[in-house]
Amino acid sequence: MPISESPRRVAVIGGGPAGLMAAERLARAGLSVDLYDAMASVGRKFLLAGKGGLNLTHSEARPDFDSRFFERQRQVGAWLDRFDGEALRAWAQGLGVETFVGTSGRVFPRDLKAAPMLRAWLSRLRAQGVRFHMRHRWLGWDAAGALRLRSPEGETTVTADAVVLALGGASWPQLGSDGAWAPLLAEVGATVSPLRAANCGFDLGTTRDGAAPGWSPFFAEKFAGQPVKPVALTAEGVDGRRFSRQGEFVVTATGIEGSLVYAASALLREKLERDGEALVHLDLLPGRDAAWVLEQVAHPRGSRSLSSHLKSRLNIEGLKAGLLHEVLTKDEYADTATLARTLKALPLRLRAARPVAEAISTAGGVTIESLDERLMLKARPGVFIAGEMLDWEAPTGGYLLTASMASGLVAGDGAAAYLG
Repeated sequence: MPISESPRRVAVIGGGPAGLMAAERLARAGLSVDLYDAMASVGRKFLLAGKGGLNLTHSEARPDFDSRFFERQRQVGAWLDRFDGEALRAWAQGLGVETFVGTSGRVFPRDLKAAPMLRAWLSRLRAQGVRFHMRHRWLGWDAAGALRLRSPEGETTVTADAVVLALGGASWPQLGSDGAWAPLLAEVGATVSPLRAANCGFDLGTTRDGAAPGWSPFFAEKFAGQPVKPVALTAEGVDGRRFSRQGEFVVTATGIEGSLVYAASALLREKLERDGEALVHLDLLPGRDAAWVLEQVAHPRGSRSLSSHLKSRLNIEGLKAGLLHEVLTKDEYADTATLARTLKALPLRLRAARPVAEAISTAGGVTIESLDERLMLKARPGVFIAGEMLDWEAPTGGYLLTASMASGLVAGDGAAAYLG
């Protein structure tokens, strides 16, 4: 009786959503799958995202959904053709996780928790035969082409018929994504764009002429950590691209961060890289037009102080009042026209993005031009790349997770097809 040939072996390096999805597709294709991760357990960033309710995807229809990926919308759109937001919701349901659409259009698990979903996913992967190897850090390849891995027992080598790399970007390095893979891939011929902060906060330049960069000590001490809402933020990019949206953001000790800032972060980062500064304008009264605001500011106030007048007529107090004092001199604050104009377009000059290690995600990475349509490295056949290692970015709101998992699916299917 002939002995059947053992299944081909694939190594998946990285246990985030992209790596786990690749492992699932490979196991379903009947391949032998070993998953390696440098941390003590997989899905660390996935669990961190769950602290905010685990925003899985967004209900926005395509092609609007695709447009959130900026200049990479065509390439990412091809992944989404295979696994989009609706497919992700159906996949979650297959794990026993019901989802719902929130008022913002974002999609969440019914229980708003990440841990139960991750446990169900890992249970299914183990049942499919995926083997997990924790505390194994990838170090590149040896001269014979084997994978080099550092484990608690020391360095070891692993041979595989194909490999899927899903090591993440360089944000939250304490959770395993440190970008150390970049020079390793550059050495074997991949084109790697520098890793930069995406969905990040920004530090302020001067708020008033002659003042030091950043908020005044009084403002920072009193308001850091507080949200500004409702507010609209407007900014212009280097290519004439314009951002304008209403939402909220958070004051930090050195600048600004939060969902509204993250949505504009790609445009602001590019502006900073070219010009050394970026200017944003805040509309502190987004529900009112400029004529009405001027009328209210100019309304006779009698013996009341100007701050009391703004509070009673415009509900401007506390943090929003503090912002006015940060950008206006005493004479400008007392000038009716200047004050009204600033309420509708308060300028903030940004001087730097926060460090990439603090960012929610990263831009840059292995350029998509370095890969074929299966996400295999042209310079290294049999090596596939997925997730945030690739040079694309998206705002928060479920877009990041959906595209990461979609790329894992494409890479996993690609590796299976490569092995026949």
